[in-house]
Amino acid sequence: MKRWWMMFLALATAACQPFAAGAAGLVKSNHSRQAGADLPVVQAQAEQNNAFAFALYRQWDRQGNLIFSPYSISTALAMAYGGARGQTAAEMAQVAGFGEPQSFHPAMNGLDAQLAGRIYDADGKRIREMRLDVANALWGQKDAAFQAEFLDLLAEQYGAGIYTVDYRADPEKARQAINDWVSDRTEKRIADLLPPGSVQTDTRLVLANAIYFYAPWMDAFEKDRTAPAPFYLLDGSTVEAQTMQRQGRYAYLLQDGLTVVRIPYQGGNLAMLVMMPAEGQMQAFEAQLDANQFSALQSQLQMGEARLYLPRFEFSSAASVKQMLQALGMQVAFENEADFSGITGAPDLKISDVIHKAFVSCSEKGTEAAAATGITFVETSAMMPEEPVDLRFDHPFLFAIYDIPTGQILFLGRVNNPTK
Repeated sequence: MKRWWMMFLALATAACQPFAAGAAGLVKSNHSRQAGADLPVVQAQAEQNNAFAFALYRQWDRQGNLIFSPYSISTALAMAYGGARGQTAAEMAQVAGFGEPQSFHPAMNGLDAQLAGRIYDADGKRIREMRLDVANALWGQKDAAFQAEFLDLLAEQYGAGIYTVDYRADPEKARQAINDWVSDRTEKRIADLLPPGSVQTDTRLVLANAIYFYAPWMDAFEKDRTAPAPFYLLDGSTVEAQTMQRQGRYAYLLQDGLTVVRIPYQGGNLAMLVMMPAEGQMQAFEAQLDANQFSALQSQLQMGEARLYLPRFEFSSAASVKQMLQALGMQVAFENEADFSGITGAPDLKISDVIHKAFVSCSEKGTEAAAATGITFVETSAMMPEEPVDLRFDHPFLFAIYDIPTGQILFLGRVNNPTK
């Protein structure tokens, strides 16, 4: 635990005030990052986060491929929730599954610490090549006053401070600085998170979370076995997809046309769960899939020998999440009546947008995925068989990259056409 907790040490300050501006324009608390909640509390919060993940999934466009990080969105909203008050906080808690602040923020902090430890094996040795990096940061107007309590929360529970920029004088320079930070922390997989025009002279605060993931499979696919195979699209047409093949022991489920398999990454704590409903049942399956069923599917998996056929895929997604959150019931946070007085001491900020971008690449060696979320604020006005079974993912399917011990979904997506 001590080994990976070093990455969470808060930035120090020589000032004796509750907070101070650093040499690089960083306003930060002088409080150290806390240890966070224990695993049972973390698991309970992860279940709430996953419920929010599937609610968000159903808000997304169903036509093409999709990748997003519900964990990134939850973490970004969690920091905003730290400054929310009244009805604004109540709606955020209801929609996103956030609890009382005094227990919720330590739970999110503990979840972050749990995930940081996944790059080590059971003996505490670094797993070669595996990466799971999560970073948080905020950018505030340079002459704004930030509440000491909010800065303490950022430092203690999220390892973050507020960089000072001048939106009034040069919003484009601020936008570039934020995008550069995101790009650096996602190995350049997420570029231009904030599009032109998203940061303007009335912007006062931008809050960002970035996550980068790379993990090799526990058992890699052999490249020379990858070959073209038919993949049947939702409209009835067929494409030829480069399909990976491997025989081995997997935890899987075959039930009423539904095919589910868990493909573990090195270390055994992280895995991809691939879920393919029967042909013609994709819409119905998406409509009823939630956190409870996600857990139930895992409990029904049984180990067995299988021949796995999985298409390679690589794509990215980008969207404003604002209307999705509004549709789920988070309204006041985007209106002039919003109360984020916990940030500045006055109810003078509202969220103008929540922007999310994500990337995924699934190959013979493993999976790479990255995502970032930016929140901009403006001022208000079955039995094991004897013989191998075939697990052939040859029509649209869903996938989730998740942490087995906590249950937290890191990335959630859909493959409608692996050749796109």
